[in-house]
Amino acid sequence: MDLERRNEELEELCLLEGCFPEAEKLKQETRLLSQWKHYIQCDGSPDPSVAQEMNTFISLWKEKTNETFEEVIEKSKVVLNLIEKLKFILLEISPCDLQVKNIIQHQGSILQLQELLHLKFNVATEILLRQASTLADLDSGNMEKVIKDENVTLYVWANLKKNPRYRSVRFSETQIGFEIPRILATSNIALRLLHTHYDHVSTLHLVSTPSKEDTSSVTEPVKDDVDNVEKAISKEVEEKSKQQERGSHLIQEEEIKVEEEQGDIEVKMSSAEEESEAIKCELEMKVLSETILAAQLLLVENASEKPEFFEDNMVDLCQFTTLGGIYHLDILELPPQCKRVKGWMIMEILKEGLQKYTYPPETTEDLETENAFPPIEVTLEVHENVIFFEDPMVARWDAEGKHWRTDGISNVFYKPKERLVTFSLETFGPLTLIQDAHINMPYQSWELRPLDVNKVLLTVTTVFTEIQIQIKENLCMLSSIKLRDKKHVSILEGKWMTPIPFIIALKEAGLNIFPTRHSHFYVIINNKVPLVEVKAYRQMALLSSAFAFGWSKWNLLCNSTKVVFKVREHLTEECTETPNWAILMFSGDRAQRLKIKEESEAFSEALKEETEFHSTLYHMLKDCASKEAMEKVRSSNCQFVNSVCHMLLSTRLLSYS
Repeated sequence: MDLERRNEELEELCLLEGCFPEAEKLKQETRLLSQWKHYIQCDGSPDPSVAQEMNTFISLWKEKTNETFEEVIEKSKVVLNLIEKLKFILLEISPCDLQVKNIIQHQGSILQLQELLHLKFNVATEILLRQASTLADLDSGNMEKVIKDENVTLYVWANLKKNPRYRSVRFSETQIGFEIPRILATSNIALRLLHTHYDHVSTLHLVSTPSKEDTSSVTEPVKDDVDNVEKAISKEVEEKSKQQERGSHLIQEEEIKVEEEQGDIEVKMSSAEEESEAIKCELEMKVLSETILAAQLLLVENASEKPEFFEDNMVDLCQFTTLGGIYHLDILELPPQCKRVKGWMIMEILKEGLQKYTYPPETTEDLETENAFPPIEVTLEVHENVIFFEDPMVARWDAEGKHWRTDGISNVFYKPKERLVTFSLETFGPLTLIQDAHINMPYQSWELRPLDVNKVLLTVTTVFTEIQIQIKENLCMLSSIKLRDKKHVSILEGKWMTPIPFIIALKEAGLNIFPTRHSHFYVIINNKVPLVEVKAYRQMALLSSAFAFGWSKWNLLCNSTKVVFKVREHLTEECTETPNWAILMFSGDRAQRLKIKEESEAFSEALKEETEFHSTLYHMLKDCASKEAMEKVRSSNCQFVNSVCHMLLSTRLLSYS
């Protein structure tokens, strides 16, 4: 392959990949438009990106008192929305565009909102428990209350009668409940189960972030390019300004000599200014392109060190994930009850507020601890929108160590049909259900094929499930899920979302097909060189509107500097039973069509007859593609290409299959 043709191919690819900075520009414009719409709405909610507005919002809510549980739930919708927006700002905006102080500011705002929200739920619980005697059940004499919402469910039981024989607590119309020992049945207590469908506890666990040393190998070359381009911009602008100054002196001389040439000179000046602006814009786009490439490389970079955990019972959140939210399970001291006296409601309010009942107590005196304070049997319902591929594990939060633990929990039993988990618990506090985050990795196979103009279907097949994702423009949607060859209905099906919220939603539903930088420590993978992987995904995304790509077993047999996959032209929905797949091998700077087929007995890098090497996948496929296919590729929407590329980078199909 001669050097001249190689340069031509790379130049053409560079023009096509201009869609990535174009898509980023559109995202930036969308964010600015969103901020402007929020500003003109004047609905009272703060702009999460403005620290002053967030601080004012938090301060005003802190000052508000005596809110009922229903009022706090209503307010929580605004708070949770703000937290989501702040998280998306941190995830969607490139680290190069966010200053360190802004990152710290947003993380601080998230933490403050989470802590304040939980504090408000505690205060509202206390207000509710003060009125327990007025809400007592006629049959049992005890108070039972269930408050349900889309984000939170409260189950509270107040022991008003203190009947030693009443030791089985079951909330009406549910299977949720407790088996309590005699000592609690005769104590002045309340049991509260606050099920938040979100997880604000694990965020307190300090997970290490990529250090400068970890990312330097990827970002330093790009940063150097960016610096060089920025210098080129300033130099270019400076030269243009000097030229314009010299031009202005010439114009002054010409005005004295020949006034009738004034119009021509003004036209030349304006064209020079336009040319300068165009060069500046072009160089700025080059800077943006390099920045985007750096961010994409970080998405496929593997961490160099495995997180350290010093105890067997600690939960490694790089290996496991919490699902279905958090169950805040507490034994509370029942506050003084309100009394009606001569038409007045008299209420004693304790200065220290809601107090937790210590179980088992720190000092047991002469009682036999093992018999007097046995573990409490708990039955919980698994959230309906969460999928567990194996029986869930139960973990409790260690507030002191700030991590999840599995000790202190025994006799775990899961009923998958009823979606109930029963276990014995020694100490109370936040609980959660956990699952191996990599249960669906490595993938067994995958396929990316066009559906329509700027619309594709990504199918990922794992040991337990088949997940189909549709991508169009800048949106993604869960198309279908199959569990053990049976279709499963999910609340996410049919909902179009931008890529990052979509990925988060799938993870929270238990459908995790998105490796992290630590995943290679827990999964046997077919690791590929990051730059080769990124270049492959970028070019596959460019071609995805007219070509189908698929998993090839030969990808396992080539080395880490090369990737192998199947490809075929796909212009219509009609799928043949035996599609004519070609096998391509790509090393980042050289693409070739292999002689072997998927059914061949041995791997060979031999070039297919009547084909030749190319520098890019685009030009490799251009040799054998129809004009219609290449026209579809060239007219692809930039946001669509960017979304497909982001999904490929996030799933890392070439390394995790």
